[in-house]
Amino acid sequence: MRKPLKTPLTLLATTVLTLGAWPTAAHAFGEDTDHPPAGPSGGASGNSLTAGATATSVTVEQVSGGKSGSPAKPLAPVDPNWKPPACWYEPVATSEQVKAATDRLKKNPNENLVPVTPTLSWGEQLMVDNYEKGKPQSDGTESYKNFNIGKDGKFWRGVANPDMKDDPEAYDCQETLFWQDAGTIPKIDNAPTPEVLASYAYDKVKVPDTKVELKPEGKSTVNLPTWIWLDKGTFEDVKVRAELPGTGLWAETTAKPVSLHLEPGTGDATTFPASGECKVNEDGSIGTPYTKGSSKQDPPCGIAYLRATGGKPFQLKASITWEITWEGSGNTGGDLPNGTFDGTQDVNVQEIQSINR
Repeated sequence: MRKPLKTPLTLLATTVLTLGAWPTAAHAFGEDTDHPPAGPSGGASGNSLTAGATATSVTVEQVSGGKSGSPAKPLAPVDPNWKPPACWYEPVATSEQVKAATDRLKKNPNENLVPVTPTLSWGEQLMVDNYEKGKPQSDGTESYKNFNIGKDGKFWRGVANPDMKDDPEAYDCQETLFWQDAGTIPKIDNAPTPEVLASYAYDKVKVPDTKVELKPEGKSTVNLPTWIWLDKGTFEDVKVRAELPGTGLWAETTAKPVSLHLEPGTGDATTFPASGECKVNEDGSIGTPYTKGSSKQDPPCGIAYLRATGGKPFQLKASITWEITWEGSGNTGGDLPNGTFDGTQDVNVQEIQSINR
């Protein structure tokens, strides 16, 4: 395992320490006419020195489901202690691209510093000593002769999860820009794995808004059940694929709706079933649509309000629980914490007056 970077004090004058941002004058690896970048450069994506600590080359695609629209907020894990990976390592540059970046430093030694970790940038002296001359470092940091030109592989660097840039753990990937042979994955903490990609994809799952069908529509009636249901196809499995180019690593995370939980918005109500948890039927629907003549029956999924709203509607909260599983490269797979997504809607309840004669 490589040792974390410990920069000698005598060399600090040639480094720039930054947290969450790159030097504004930096350029992409290989961004010249002789060494064009291997992918998108500049801005906020791709193998770029201007992209920042949160730039990742991981591609994410929603391959199925979620056709009814995007959520107002992401799925919330049922387990409050679970969170996706805060950082990981990725291949970011070829030998030629690191050489091109170093050559620019020789021309402009006070500009274009090279980020070698998510928080640390090096100047000309360190880049030449470590990557061109292969000069041994006093702290044990691995060095390379002539940028490893002619060898098959790439230089890797840590990246912070762009959705967790304010998390202190997002800057735990502090291994100095290092070489990795082609077709291999580094055996270090926070190395990328299919599960890391599956967990990253978890936050990218998009599910439809949770709005249920109600009967009667408009206004419910005190003590008479309000039937609640969702037609089949409204909520279907959602699958998101995440892939790290150049590594052979991929994962597909699938969210499957399993239940609808009802919260009436008042304690003066009875839910059906009593738990308020309506299971998803085999055909993908939830509950049973109301039919004429069913108003006095107990619905398989619904609410009976025990008092009128009095001008201010109750806020019915309907939460869908999604079961999360994943599969990935190397015949890997498993479960991730269930997620929930909820929505609220107004329900007005009227009192029926009757006169006995």
